[in-house]
Amino acid sequence: MLAESREEGTQLRELLVDPGQLERCAVAGAKIRPSRADDVTQPSLDAQALGVEPERVGIAGRERMLDGVTRWPARAGGQVEQRPDFGLEQGKRIGHREAPPTIIRRRERRDMGRQAHSRPRNGPLLGALPALLVLLALLFALPAQAADTTLRGRLDRALRVPHVDPARTAALAVDLRTGAVVFSRNPSLSLLPASNEKVPVAYAALALLGGGYRFQTEVVGTGSQVGAVWDGNLFLRGYGDPTLDTTDLGLLAAEVASWGIRRVTGAIVGDESWFDARRTAPGWKPRFYIHESPPLSALVVSRSWYRGRTAPKPALAAAALFRQELEAAGVEVAKPSRARTLRQEGVPLARDVSKPLAEIVRFMGRESDNYTAEILVKQLGALDAGKGTTAAGLRVVRRLLDEAGVPLAGVRLADGSGLSSLDRLTAGAIVALLEAGLANGEIKDAFVASLAVAGVDGTLEGRMRSLPARGRVIAKTGTTSLASSLSGFVRGRYAFAILQNGRPISSYWARQAQDRFATILAAG
Repeated sequence: MLAESREEGTQLRELLVDPGQLERCAVAGAKIRPSRADDVTQPSLDAQALGVEPERVGIAGRERMLDGVTRWPARAGGQVEQRPDFGLEQGKRIGHREAPPTIIRRRERRDMGRQAHSRPRNGPLLGALPALLVLLALLFALPAQAADTTLRGRLDRALRVPHVDPARTAALAVDLRTGAVVFSRNPSLSLLPASNEKVPVAYAALALLGGGYRFQTEVVGTGSQVGAVWDGNLFLRGYGDPTLDTTDLGLLAAEVASWGIRRVTGAIVGDESWFDARRTAPGWKPRFYIHESPPLSALVVSRSWYRGRTAPKPALAAAALFRQELEAAGVEVAKPSRARTLRQEGVPLARDVSKPLAEIVRFMGRESDNYTAEILVKQLGALDAGKGTTAAGLRVVRRLLDEAGVPLAGVRLADGSGLSSLDRLTAGAIVALLEAGLANGEIKDAFVASLAVAGVDGTLEGRMRSLPARGRVIAKTGTTSLASSLSGFVRGRYAFAILQNGRPISSYWARQAQDRFATILAAG
C-alpha cells in the first residue's frame, strides 16, 4: 500500500504541472516529439510565428448509443437565427437549443417603419419642394457620381482603410447566380489566412467522413471476470473525440458496472495511440501550447482539464478521471492509473459515441475552435492514410481540395487551426472552396451551417449587427497579429474572400474594411 501511495503521489505531480513549466517544456520539446521532415507538407516561406486572437473555448455536447440521452449546451435566451437561402428547406425556425439549423430566408418587409405610415400633407408647392431640392442636388453631384458608381468601385473604396497595405490585401467576390466576378484584387496572392484555415478543414472532414460520422471511445478489459471482480486492467481507448467529457466517462463507468463488476485488481490505463504523440502543430509559437489549445491527443477528457488546470499528459489525466467515475459508480480500482498502448486482445466492456460530425464542424467553424480543427486533421490522417499525424491529415485535405477543383498554386497547409506561421491561402482558392462546398449536395447544409451569422452568433455575433448585413452575411473570421480574414456568403447570391496581412496588421481597420465590403454586397 505504501508503494502504491508513493506511485499515486508521483502521478499527481506529473499531472499538475505549473503552466510556466509547460511553456518551458514546449520550448525545450519535453514530452513533445521533435519535428520531422514530413511534419510540414511544403518548405517554409516565412519562419516568423504568429500572434493570435483569443479564441472561444467550449466543448460540444454528446449523443450516445448507451442511453439515448442527448446533451447539447443551450444558449441563453434561445435566440432564433436566420440564414440566407441556398436552396435548402425554408420556413423552419431553428432555436439555438435545437439540432443543427437549416438555412432560411426571411423576406424583408418594405412597409415597415415610420416612413411607411407617413403621407405628404403639404400643398402643391410645398409638396414639390423636396423633389426640386433633390433634382438640384443630383445636377451638382452628377460629375462626382459619374466617376465611380459601380459595385466594383464601391467595394474598392470599402477596402481603403488606414494601416492596411493594399499590396498585401487580396479580395475576390463572385456572383453565384451568373458566375461573374464582381470584384477582384490579388486573387492569387499567397497570404497568411489566420482562422480561415479552418474552412478547408471543415470541407475535407465533411467530404471524406460525411456529416453523420461519429467519434468513439471504448473501454476494453484485459484479463477476465470472476464473479464481481475484474482480474486485470481496464483500458480507456481514445479515437480522437474532441468533445469527450466527464459526463461521458460517468456513463461509460455505469456500463462497466452493469456487468456486475465491483472491483478491478489492476489499473485504469489510458491509450492514446490512435494519434502520434506530438502535442502541437508545426509553426506554432511556444505559448500556443496549452494557452491556445490543449495538448493534441487521441484521448482527451474535458480538454485535459484536471484539478483546476490543463494537464500536459492528457491520456494519464483521462485515466485518472475515469477511475474517479468508476469509484463513484461503485467499482473499486486497486492500482494507480497509467498511460500505455493496448497490445493484446481484450474484452469490450463499454463504448461511447459523439455527436454527429456536422455538429462538431459547426461548433469548430462558428466559434473558431483551434483544438477541434487540429483533431479533425489528425483524424483524417488516421482514417484515410493510417497515420494519425498532422502532416498525414493535411495531405488528405490537399488531395480533397484538388479533387474539388480548388486552385492550389500558392496554397500551403501546415496546421488545421491557422495558428501556424507556415500556412498560406489565396482568395481565389477560398472562393473556389466555398463554391465547391455549396455544390456538394451531401455536405452543403453542414458546410454552410459551420459559418457564423453576422450580428447573430459565433465570432460574428458582435459585428455587422444592423441591416442590411445582419443575418444576411455568413462567414468565417480570422485574426492574428499578422493576418485578418473574412470569407463566406452574402444573401445566397455572392461568395467572397478577403485576406489582409501586415507586420503587424491593424485588426480594427481590417475588420472595418471587411464589414464594409460585406455590407455593400448585402445591400446590392
